[in-house]
Amino acid sequence: MAVTSAKNVFGYKTVRGILHNVPAMLKLFMFLPLCIFFMSFNVLHFAAGIIAAAITAFICGFTIREQLTDLKPALVYGFLLYLLSVFSNLLENIPITDISGLVQIISPRNDYFLFSLRLIIIVQLSAMLFRTTSAFEIREALGEIEYWIKSVLSHIPLLGKSIIPDRKISGVFSLFLSFIPEIFVIWTNINLAWKARGGRNNFRKITTLVFVLITLCMDKASKKTKALEARSAVR
Repeated sequence: MAVTSAKNVFGYKTVRGILHNVPAMLKLFMFLPLCIFFMSFNVLHFAAGIIAAAITAFICGFTIREQLTDLKPALVYGFLLYLLSVFSNLLENIPITDISGLVQIISPRNDYFLFSLRLIIIVQLSAMLFRTTSAFEIREALGEIEYWIKSVLSHIPLLGKSIIPDRKISGVFSLFLSFIPEIFVIWTNINLAWKARGGRNNFRKITTLVFVLITLCMDKASKKTKALEARSAVR
């Protein structure tokens, strides 16, 4: 699997820091429960968690620029959430008789900030995982977990006969995880191509490049699927 550049969103950083030396399996058991744990936080706790995550990332060798780069998806989804918030306000038929009615419509709903903060903290934790763990390390860690679980289940009477201790599920899941950073690499490349041809940052850019992104991602996914099928056939 390709190793992405640290300049891209969630790109693996080859310059080793503190988190690079932590085993991939331990990071999976650490970050995934943390994402679930943060779902129960309130706004103030989220704000403190975001600051703590940013400081931790900086200590682990993430530059400010890299952290801001990783937050780009959160900004995009945050903007979409805001549009949904305004749309929900419009559905409530708020009368626009004066400036206060307009302010009420364009003001985000109370749950908007909570969803946005959840998104930011999850992106921060995901960045720590992807930037310090290669696709190979993730695949190996998930493979060991799957093999251990299936080995335990295989000793259960009746059920154990149908359990084959292998790593098929983890292979597919790790392929999906490793494909996430590659999506941002593809977007960066087509975005640079758009700018090189004199394209502007407007609505036409989004409508044009999104279809290109989907096409290239589907093509890349198809090639990876064929590669896995060929690899399985060889085995």
